[in-house]
Amino acid sequence: MYGRDPWGGPLEINATDSATDDDRSRNLNDVDRAALSRPLDETQQSWLLGPTEQKKKKYVDLGCIIVSRKIFVWTVGTIVAAALLAGFITLIVKTVPRHHHKNPPPDNYTIALHKALKFFNAQKSGKLPRHNNVSWRGNSGLQDGKGETGSFYKDLVGGYYDAGDTIKFNFPMAYAMTMLSWSVIEYSAKYEAAGELAHVRELIKWGTDYFLKTFNSTADSIDDLVSQVGAGNTDDGSTDPNDHYCWMRPEDMDYKRPVTTCNGGCSDLAAEMAAALASASIVFKDNREYSKKLVHGAKTVYQFGRTRRGRYSAGTAESAKFYNSSMYWDEFIWGGAWLYYATGNVTYLDLITKPTMAKHAGAFWGGPYYGVFSWDNKLAGAQLLLSRLRLFLSPGYPYEEILRTFHNQTSIVMCSYLPYFNKFNRTRGGLIELNHGDPQPLQYAANAAFLATLYSDYLDAADTPGWYCGPNFYSTNVLREFARTQIDYILGKNPRKMSYLVGFGSKYPKHVHHRGASIPKNKVKYNCKGGWKWRDSKKPNPNTVEGAMVAGPDKRDGFRDVRTNYNYTEPTLAGNAGLVAALVALSGEEEASGTIDKNTIFSAVPPLFPTPPPPPAPWKP
Repeated sequence: MYGRDPWGGPLEINATDSATDDDRSRNLNDVDRAALSRPLDETQQSWLLGPTEQKKKKYVDLGCIIVSRKIFVWTVGTIVAAALLAGFITLIVKTVPRHHHKNPPPDNYTIALHKALKFFNAQKSGKLPRHNNVSWRGNSGLQDGKGETGSFYKDLVGGYYDAGDTIKFNFPMAYAMTMLSWSVIEYSAKYEAAGELAHVRELIKWGTDYFLKTFNSTADSIDDLVSQVGAGNTDDGSTDPNDHYCWMRPEDMDYKRPVTTCNGGCSDLAAEMAAALASASIVFKDNREYSKKLVHGAKTVYQFGRTRRGRYSAGTAESAKFYNSSMYWDEFIWGGAWLYYATGNVTYLDLITKPTMAKHAGAFWGGPYYGVFSWDNKLAGAQLLLSRLRLFLSPGYPYEEILRTFHNQTSIVMCSYLPYFNKFNRTRGGLIELNHGDPQPLQYAANAAFLATLYSDYLDAADTPGWYCGPNFYSTNVLREFARTQIDYILGKNPRKMSYLVGFGSKYPKHVHHRGASIPKNKVKYNCKGGWKWRDSKKPNPNTVEGAMVAGPDKRDGFRDVRTNYNYTEPTLAGNAGLVAALVALSGEEEASGTIDKNTIFSAVPPLFPTPPPPPAPWKP
């Protein structure tokens, strides 16, 4: 059957069409090619082919701006990658065990400093603080100065025992406190870095609190001063119990301890005590009330020394046997310099810069002991202290001439310490013999090491690379090297390979001449003679008096570790003070060494030049 095709031509619709399947397929393919031969719009394509991927645009519209799609993808990818990386790093930091960077281990001088300061804890007299940190020590001397009717003091509890005995000698004790204060004023940052600033301040205050008891420190003038508590003279064969005849723990003392006073002729003691109080007032300037109390006491006792002339150890005084003072003029300059720095009162500067004062003190004498700084002779230290004034403040007229002399003399002293000159001999091991072969040499070597290091630091701070010894110029490093050789000798770099600082290193004296260290703390009270068995024992001390610098070797570098020979094995307060000062001056990292506090010592010193007048008013016609 045929019908009419609307497109023209017949259309066969008979179901029984005889055309084969292959013919039909060819016809359909023809139709498909015809249909696809003309272009289709998107709608038609979607009908015929279904949904298709749209062509990627080259730009991204962000609303306010249009950016390249490539840049956009890179930017977003970078942000995501950075966020992932940051998260990964944070995860690692939080989960991986932390290894804190430790500070470098302390140098030998800092380690020795910790120990040397601890010796002062072992020497304390009175009611000890809870944090004294010496297990074998306890309260002692609690009756010192009490019960003395009509005395100018209420009690004399406190202070320090001088050495291996239990006498309180105020002259070397005052020197020791001055040395500690001087070292704090110059090197407070080093003390703080070592964690010892609070400790050394507490040690100084322990001494100055005691000194304020030894005279009427609230008065403007005094007539008496305590010079000593305890007694030790056994030359007359007396068997009366005293601090030298008996060998007892300080905590067990039960004998009478006499008080020695002077009411005239103790200029050296008074001026040294003034130096101790005045220098400490600078250390405690952050405590205004206490600092003012120290300054007032220093002025009072200095004036007492100036008006009552004489040596405290003159005549039959027992102190002449143990701490004999050779003169008092050096203490006048020393104490006056510290009072000037503590008060700013130019009267003290006028006094100590008089040429006659320097002449009496031996500034121009020379001699075999010139330049030897010790508890007896303060001249070398005083000259260095006043050279500091010239280097940093340069006060000019009328002080310049004598200050220049002190500065020149200080340079000469430093030259005498060097091995290139023959002023002082040295042992084969390298120890300088400042006391010319006499016993107990280490304290003098330690003092010289401190002065040399401090002078080199002064020059460095003043941008001066060195100094002249005659025609030869030496750098400041030479002074520091001298100081190191002396302190290293004390710490064990010597022919015996022995440290003379107890508790430092593996080999040090075990039979120290020290009552408290040699008698065990075993709840047994040994009487005056009962302790002799411990004095004479060949066994090492049951208690270690850590940080004690013993007297030292002989002039052949020989040393006998024998308790009964104090010339080898006895430590002293004054000796340890000089060692502490030298150790803190040398301590710290090499690049940080030499850092001094230039200004604190001058905090009370007013400008030495008059204030210029204000400019005139503008001229008006």
